[in-house]
Amino acid sequence: MKRRTFLHRIGSILAVLGVTEAEWLTLGNRYYRALAQPSPRKLALLIGINQYPHQALSGCLTDVELQKELLIHRFGFLASDILTLTEEQASREFIETAFLDHLGKQARPGDVVVFHFSGYGTRVNLGTLLDTVQNALVPASEDKNSQDGKIVNYLLEETVLLLLRSLPTNRVTAVLDTSYYAPSIAQAARLHRARQEPVEAQLAAAELDFLKQLKTKPSLSTEHSSPSTLVLSATSNPKQLATEVLFSGFSAGLFTYALTQYLWESTPATTIQVILSHVESSLYKLGSKQQPALVDGKKNLKRALVTENFLPEITVGAQGAVTAIEEDGKIVHLWLAGLPPQVLEHYGVNSRLTLLTGEQLILRSRTGLTAKAQISSIDSTTTPLQVGQLVQEAVRVLPRNIDLTVALHTELERIERVDATSAFAAIPRVSSVLAGEQPADYVLGKLEQTPSRYGLFSLGGELILNTAGEVGEAVKVAVQRLAPKFQTLLAAKLWRLTENEGSSRLAVKATLEIINSISPGVIMQRQTSGTLKSEKSTSKSLSIPTVPIGSRMQYRVQNLGDRPVYLILLGLKNNRTAVAFYPWKPPQEPNSPETKPLLTQLVIAPGETLTLPQTTAAVSQWVIPGPAFFCEQQLIFSTAPLSATLTALDTTKYPTADQQLISALLNPLEVAQALLQDLHNASVVKAEINSIAADSYMLDVNNWASLSFGFQVV
Repeated sequence: MKRRTFLHRIGSILAVLGVTEAEWLTLGNRYYRALAQPSPRKLALLIGINQYPHQALSGCLTDVELQKELLIHRFGFLASDILTLTEEQASREFIETAFLDHLGKQARPGDVVVFHFSGYGTRVNLGTLLDTVQNALVPASEDKNSQDGKIVNYLLEETVLLLLRSLPTNRVTAVLDTSYYAPSIAQAARLHRARQEPVEAQLAAAELDFLKQLKTKPSLSTEHSSPSTLVLSATSNPKQLATEVLFSGFSAGLFTYALTQYLWESTPATTIQVILSHVESSLYKLGSKQQPALVDGKKNLKRALVTENFLPEITVGAQGAVTAIEEDGKIVHLWLAGLPPQVLEHYGVNSRLTLLTGEQLILRSRTGLTAKAQISSIDSTTTPLQVGQLVQEAVRVLPRNIDLTVALHTELERIERVDATSAFAAIPRVSSVLAGEQPADYVLGKLEQTPSRYGLFSLGGELILNTAGEVGEAVKVAVQRLAPKFQTLLAAKLWRLTENEGSSRLAVKATLEIINSISPGVIMQRQTSGTLKSEKSTSKSLSIPTVPIGSRMQYRVQNLGDRPVYLILLGLKNNRTAVAFYPWKPPQEPNSPETKPLLTQLVIAPGETLTLPQTTAAVSQWVIPGPAFFCEQQLIFSTAPLSATLTALDTTKYPTADQQLISALLNPLEVAQALLQDLHNASVVKAEINSIAADSYMLDVNNWASLSFGFQVV
């Protein structure tokens, strides 16, 4: 396509963007002059659509913003090299035209190219053979009706893949935050990105013609395609749905948010395999069993995505960046998409972040992903602040009054919602909202098969085991019955808020292993940023790993720092049972009437490696029991003794010598609160901010680390 033709066709986009044709021509001339430059360029085309005529989405524009800020501040893209098409700009014709001109005509060997799409996906009839359907992206263009039925002007996934493979560079990455098979029953707790098309709907002839041209034109054929194109998909199989998550003040695609958040914190050596494993773990914590996948370029799983595809400008992770400066440098605007999503939701005023130059910023307000901060001190030696500077977490402030929020399914009758709200009001630290209106942790609803039964569901719509009541149970009774469960889930929510693998300054590393007769086999590995200068993260599988029932397992924990660290393990099985590692030792006197094991602090000396549990004796072996379950465990480290946590554990039931060391936790909420208090006490914060900590926990990244592990027992 001629460049002049493209400028003519994209005129409506320019008008929406407020860019004159003269300005666009000037920009285009700069693009073409840059082609002769020897250094690699970085180009991106980002597409997001919320306003669909049949049912609007809410997180796609946020996805575009998440990607754009990441590319600019983390990977050194120029804003002028990123083209965004949103809402009505993102018609099929404009998407394909923009791809050809912005990416196809400008990319050269060695350049970096990123393509992103957030919006609906669907299955569409090609109209060539009976029952011939393909995956398609739903653009913003209107459908058309004809005498033969409904004509849809969609963009085929095959078209996108051909365009990506045609680019002359081996650094091409695409992110498709969409899905194609719509469910038969709507999920009220979350919007999903799949649309069901009528059987008679047929693809527009223009798209079929364009696809035919791609297949026949030598310069755009698969024979000349790049073997290193990477296409990351939000889902791994047709039955999964790409969904959106509602936070305070904004919505976002689950996959895009989790992916971009991890890339803020990751280091250049991290492989695609490890990245997707981390992303899937993050999705699970947000109530989804989405499994992201590498749908094209699977042989490149062990490539380091950052160094080989994105060409980073830096070698350290961050939690955000400075986006604006006001009041002569006293106030800075921040973008904080590098914080784990469950942490961001509760990230409090007076949290502290540092610039790479050493200056410290104090958080004064936050709205969604953006915040305002004040520099802690300004003197003649302070380096002038600049837009684009990265920020790293220093002190995390969390409120002490965090509640568990349960959404009431929209299918509940009004009287049911009233009764449920009344019942929730009587349960401490648990509140209720209407699904879809405010952020929530879980959903109270009715079982699909037996609508007269109530149960507790994840935000992704999955029933939590052993939460379904009897037929005919009153909703008030159901809420009261679930009260103990709510306490366990709140406890897990609290210890998840300690996760700081990407920001901790403690150098610790933990590996989950299966023990066999030959040698331990690595299941997964987690490590803090303090270890990543010389270490490279590993992961056995692309998705959350599976462990056979009956396996003997252990954690191999390394303290790579110069200070001793204290350790506790907490976990959750199938969202229903809390577990903990009991750091006990037998009584000093074997024949003593005191038979209760004695609690002891679990401490790891500098440079020491510890296995957890110890495997030198048969009684210490950790054998995974059946039936199948999903297990999420948190290894939490502190530079100070976990005294309050140990006291809380002392009220629980302890295992005897013939029981497993990783056992049920009977008072999880008390233990979680005690743990946060211990981490608060261990933190070294300045005296002037200690006075504001009465209603907050203040955690210093120099004094704690928290690593998350998730695996499926089968």
